[in-house]
Amino acid sequence: MNSITQLFNIKYPIVQGGMIWNSGYKLASAVSNAGGLGLIGSGSMYPDVLREHIQKCKKATDKPFGVNIPMLYPNVEELIKIIVEEGVKIVFTSAGNPKTWTPFLKENGITVVHVVSSSKFALKAQEAGVDAVVAEGFEAGGHNGREETTTFTLIPMVKENISIPLIAAGGIATGRGMLAAMILGADGVQMGSRFVASTESSAHDNFKKTVIETGEGETQLTLKELAPVRLIKNKFFNDIQELYAKSPSKEDLENLLGKRRAKRGMFEGDLVEGELEIGQVAGLIHDIKSVEDIFNEIIAEYEMVKNQFSN
Repeated sequence: MNSITQLFNIKYPIVQGGMIWNSGYKLASAVSNAGGLGLIGSGSMYPDVLREHIQKCKKATDKPFGVNIPMLYPNVEELIKIIVEEGVKIVFTSAGNPKTWTPFLKENGITVVHVVSSSKFALKAQEAGVDAVVAEGFEAGGHNGREETTTFTLIPMVKENISIPLIAAGGIATGRGMLAAMILGADGVQMGSRFVASTESSAHDNFKKTVIETGEGETQLTLKELAPVRLIKNKFFNDIQELYAKSPSKEDLENLLGKRRAKRGMFEGDLVEGELEIGQVAGLIHDIKSVEDIFNEIIAEYEMVKNQFSN
């Protein structure tokens, strides 16, 4: 038992990232059933779709699970109303001010965790009354910190500044990575990319196959003027680079990005024009496995390496 397994009432201090287009109820329930904390990624869901996924998740697992909410989404109020109505007990908030919704969620008996990319924001989250923070280094896939602080640097810095439990994210996909994060001061880890390449992930097979073929240096953080995002280098990524060469305005970048670009890439499998978000750690992911097999592998490696160092 540690502060994270206690907080969420789970077996292992492993949280699955609530990633848009990847994290439906099948993935969330599989992670929870394996002993971690599964999260439904509400950022790509209409309110009625989220309700459906929560209800299906309740049927698929009797273990705790949560919902991830990016607060920059237009339907946030409606999503939160559904979460309360459906009795979800754990919410991870990101991309916004934790002060906005934390008091309301806490009043409704919900455990709140906020995702941050710096010590400054971790402190603000703690002041806002959250129960824990996820500190995410810039190795991570998806939306990211502009400061480009790496996980190895970020975790001990955040640990020094806060007194609430700390979950490390960004570049963690193995038992060794998990142990390293915990030695640096994390109480648990959040993994996204590793669970994208799982049989239960709702990502398109084309995207999953691309993830396991992505090597070292084949992802890059871009679009910082809008919302920093780490992308696999494909035609769409190259189009962004070409536009940057012309010193574009924010509006030019928005026009290129357009609508539903992430859905096209990750959910519909358009590997050319789609936005393909994944972490740098994709270079260590070589196979698509069931969540159960992923957990067995991570825990076995974690225990083995831990024992090597404690002897």
